[in-house]
Amino acid sequence: AEKTERKLLEQYIDAAMDVASPELQAAFTEWKEHKAESEGTRERSDKVIALLEAEKDGKPALEQVYDMKQFLVKRSQWIFGGDGWAYDIGYGGLDHVLAQGEDVNVLVFDTEVYSNTGGQASKATPTAAVAQFAASGKKTRKKDLGMMEAQYGYIYVAQVAMGADKNQFMKALKEAEAYNGPSLIIGYAPCINHGLKVGQGQSQLEEKRAVEAGYWHLWRYNPELKKQGKSPFILDSKQPTANFRDFLMGETRFSSLQRTFPDTAEALFEKTEEDAKDRYEGYVRMTKAYDDK
Repeated sequence: AEKTERKLLEQYIDAAMDVASPELQAAFTEWKEHKAESEGTRERSDKVIALLEAEKDGKPALEQVYDMKQFLVKRSQWIFGGDGWAYDIGYGGLDHVLAQGEDVNVLVFDTEVYSNTGGQASKATPTAAVAQFAASGKKTRKKDLGMMEAQYGYIYVAQVAMGADKNQFMKALKEAEAYNGPSLIIGYAPCINHGLKVGQGQSQLEEKRAVEAGYWHLWRYNPELKKQGKSPFILDSKQPTANFRDFLMGETRFSSLQRTFPDTAEALFEKTEEDAKDRYEGYVRMTKAYDDK
């Protein structure tokens, strides 16, 4: 709807050029050249509005533009959702929206479980995690939603964890907003269903531990860099420095498996650690592949 309104606004601006002062014409031209950019949009809008207020009286063409002044500012479009929706039950819709190439941003809160409906396992749930419908630990690995969407080549994608690296998180938000196309940011979100032994109030610290242990990885895929002849994939995570198993045992969704299903727990713990290593090694290979080019 906003896209249609702004297209109409631009038509009104074109029609009003002949009756605008040279200063307003220059402001109109500047607006048209940068209308898709968030940076400076409010300043450009305020400039046009101030000039319109001084010139519009008795000029219907300028009045038309002024009546649509609320569409001069480029609005930021964001969709927020959880992993059950994004990875699982709503994935078809999410994929369809992102694939359209429109300038829309999506932020996924990845709790790795269907939090709203009671803690059922989803495709975001990793191997070995205990959840409803996975009481003996989930047997299959976590879906890599970010990499699936990055394969399009024109979608900005980032995987973040605010508590691990707030600067990387803010950089991803700013890059996603600046990118004139679809964006997907997946944020690690410790949930009450994780059973944090340090307490849910330590969620930010838990995110830091997840990244340090190599359980969660930070990276960005920016199509704009490819246009500049640079690697679009940036791996922000370093090699793990903390013990992976210690991280798992700090959450009851994993540690409870050891108590209830001791015969299978060890194999599942080894598998989920191997899954995490495979993901990280895959990201490293991507980085090297672009470097080799």
